[in-house]
Amino acid sequence: MNRRNILTILITLIIGLILIVCHLGDKVYEEVNSFYQVYLNGNIIGVIKDEDKLYSLIDDNQSSIKNEYNVKNVYPPTNLRIVKTNTFNSKVDNEEEVYKKIEEKDDFTIKGYRVIIRGEDNSYGVNVIDKEVFYNAAKRFVRAFLDEDEYEKYINNNQSEIIETGRIIEDMQFLEDIEIKEDFISVQDKIFTDELELTQFLLFGDNPETKTYTVKLGDTIESVSNDNKLNPEEFLTANTKYKSKDSLLRVGDTVNVTLIDPQLTFVYDVYKISDEWDYYVPETKKDSSKPTTYKEITTPGQNGINRVTERYAVTNGVQDQGVEIISTEVIRETINQVTTIGTRNDNPYIPNNPVVVTGDWGWPTNKGYVITSNYGWRWGKMHQGMDISGAGNFNSPIYAVGDGKVVLVSNSCPSRGKGYGDPCGGGMGNSILIEHENGYYTRYAHLTQTMYVKVGDTVTRGQKISTMGNSGSSTGVHLHFAVAQGSQTNYFDPMRLYRG
Repeated sequence: MNRRNILTILITLIIGLILIVCHLGDKVYEEVNSFYQVYLNGNIIGVIKDEDKLYSLIDDNQSSIKNEYNVKNVYPPTNLRIVKTNTFNSKVDNEEEVYKKIEEKDDFTIKGYRVIIRGEDNSYGVNVIDKEVFYNAAKRFVRAFLDEDEYEKYINNNQSEIIETGRIIEDMQFLEDIEIKEDFISVQDKIFTDELELTQFLLFGDNPETKTYTVKLGDTIESVSNDNKLNPEEFLTANTKYKSKDSLLRVGDTVNVTLIDPQLTFVYDVYKISDEWDYYVPETKKDSSKPTTYKEITTPGQNGINRVTERYAVTNGVQDQGVEIISTEVIRETINQVTTIGTRNDNPYIPNNPVVVTGDWGWPTNKGYVITSNYGWRWGKMHQGMDISGAGNFNSPIYAVGDGKVVLVSNSCPSRGKGYGDPCGGGMGNSILIEHENGYYTRYAHLTQTMYVKVGDTVTRGQKISTMGNSGSSTGVHLHFAVAQGSQTNYFDPMRLYRG
């Protein structure tokens, strides 16, 4: 075979091979298909040809969801994944069949916002259909604890200057870190669409035991609050249509007496100038020129007025115990009431017995004090005393308010308590209990460890017994002052000693 024939054969073989390869390439190209594998929760549930059709089926068939949440679109479950794939296999699933599998196995989603609230002790989240729902609910939450007029003036930066007395808001904030982000939310999760409903959750918590009361003749905000273990401020928080504790209740109206359980911590800082009472102290003067039957008020008492400038914080409507007293100005002097009693015994058969004068109670702190919390219900628990702050704050003197005998001294707690929730001393921290005549007891709590008396000591009114501290379950430096009669735990409002 000559060279020409060999070359011809080779060329023929090459051309044939090229034709075969081209033919096979066309066949491969024709048999490779692009489909979509559908995964739900990590498991494949089908292979479809048109992913857009599947999305349309999901969106078009959910009119009830659209109507419930007032949205235009409904989306697949968050755990649905569609992956494009090339395959020689021409078998695919019907999009309607895959849609039905999704509907049976998981929940669809809508676009909304997740609000993540991170506090010091816990974190949680709420879902809202729109950011404005949360913003408006948060504003309503704030106005439950702060007068709307004060809030608006602070926000708009037009608070009036204090002329003589008054207060201004210096700052306000939520203590929690709040993050809002858009996301796809399962329709089986709670999604707030109404700001009033979200406000109720922020004020009362999840599934509170709602409690209402129908107003009867003679009811007042104070009486209804006390009967339902609320203080008037908590009542006003739950019933925002009433502006003050002096607002009139209409017979037959239904009021909310549910105990609030705030889900946010709203704090605002106050600069305040106010005129505070300085209660006079009754005194007894003996006159040997008068008979023992003589008893007369020779100097009428007059309560003084101090103009106190202070700065403090308010947390969810409750004034914090730690108060910064900036200045104290005497507006009206305090004049102690003096009762003169005779000591001359004109009857030799009657022994010389001292006259017992009741109501001679002193004040337990220095001047410049403020009462930060009165006797009454607070957060569902009875606050069986009153809290007094200022007066020099930490380490300022604490005095016995009357003559008596020390029956309890507890000073094992650190001089400065760990803050709210510290159980040291049963929450009272360092404390002193004094027994007085006529079955009265006075208790002085949250003291420092410095004690000037011991159990069994006899004390006189105005005697220094300890110093103001922050021990036990205290939110700031203050004195918890409580009064009981008949037993050590039969407490009543301490102001009854001074108001008669």
